Amino acid sequence: MLDIKFIRENPDIVKKAAKIKGIDVDIDRLLALDKNRVGLIKEVDNLRQMRKSDKKPTEEQIKEIKEVKEQLAKKENKLRTIEAEFDRLMLFVPNIPSPDAPLGGEEANKEIYRWGEPTEFNFPIKDHIELAKDLDLIDFESGVKVSGFRGYYLKNEAVLLQMALMWHALKKLQEKGFTLMIPPTLVRSFALTGSGQFPFAEAETYQVTNANRNAKDVDLKEPLYLVGTAEPSLLAYKANKILNDDDLPVTLCGFSQCYRSEIGSYGKDTRGAYRLHEFMKVEQVVFCKADLKESQDWLQKIKDTSLEMLEELNLPHRVLQIATGDMGAGKYDMYDIETWMPSRNSYGETHSASNFTDWQTRRLNIKYKTRDGQIIYPHALNNTMIASPRILIALFENYQQEDGSIKIPEILQKFIGIKEIKRTVNSEQ
Repeated sequence: MLDIKFIRENPDIVKKAAKIKGIDVDIDRLLALDKNRVGLIKEVDNLRQMRKSDKKPTEEQIKEIKEVKEQLAKKENKLRTIEAEFDRLMLFVPNIPSPDAPLGGEEANKEIYRWGEPTEFNFPIKDHIELAKDLDLIDFESGVKVSGFRGYYLKNEAVLLQMALMWHALKKLQEKGFTLMIPPTLVRSFALTGSGQFPFAEAETYQVTNANRNAKDVDLKEPLYLVGTAEPSLLAYKANKILNDDDLPVTLCGFSQCYRSEIGSYGKDTRGAYRLHEFMKVEQVVFCKADLKESQDWLQKIKDTSLEMLEELNLPHRVLQIATGDMGAGKYDMYDIETWMPSRNSYGETHSASNFTDWQTRRLNIKYKTRDGQIIYPHALNNTMIASPRILIALFENYQQEDGSIKIPEILQKFIGIKEIKRTVNSEQ
């Protein structure tokens, strides 16, 4: 959320940001509502003052007070209506993107870094689906029967491999000073609105239809939702709080199961483990001082943690700077990391790092007190440290061997206790 004062003073800048991000929001309507809102607030305050009196009123004054109450009720109703529309429109106002961000949609995303060369093989390769079936690592057919479209069972060494990835990521971030958390995966709407997932991705979010009832089976006012990442839960951990200058930076790491309905993506990457309804993820969230240089430095740091892990896994990858029309409403700057997936003969997105500046903290009312007594909103950032099973596509396919086995990356062998995954006679089908 942007500061309304900034919007008033810079309407053209905000309109341009909405245009290049592809956000449909009527800034002129918002400003007209704001003008009416401010005027009504003054009128309501004045009427409330007129209604107050320490002395016993005369009959004439009683009549005047009654008229004031009637006017006040009308003004308050009108103000509530205007504020409801104003608040709704404010949620759609995008953050101003970095001047360095490429202009355009997905096609304008710019490759800025590459590590390693695409893996070469001297034998016909298999995709991760065939490898998973041959080695009894993922059962997609049973998953669909039990869970529906995009359901799956992770099995045998794939379970150990996924948990090894999560454990390695958690230990690495703990060593870097991040506070480890397993946050709630059921959250109230304010957490999703605060992160910016609502209203933009509301269709992608699972609502738990029976979770908004209490023990007496009485409907409660606020429903619950399943998170698509630990980010909303980690951000909301500091909601409505005032931190101290010395508290910053706050560095949080969340491990969670994640759920995404993927509405609108049917027919796109539907085979295998690339685009699933539920998966595991280790997420980083940082709150830092409201200084653009500092938050941009943090963006590089958290991005580099993922690059460091991919290098340890010896997986070829590249970094894209995301264009304005592909980065989403709330982001100032964004980078995706894509990992080489041989069967696709291309890179596939596996990580994402973003700087939201104070766009999320305003929505969640997170502030900090500077040493000179100012109360301001910190900057917030997030990054995917690791997400699985998607990363297993790259691991299975890049580490496959001619005999059909899969080598285990050396950095993970200590967690799993084996050097390769081989077909065994007793594997369950």
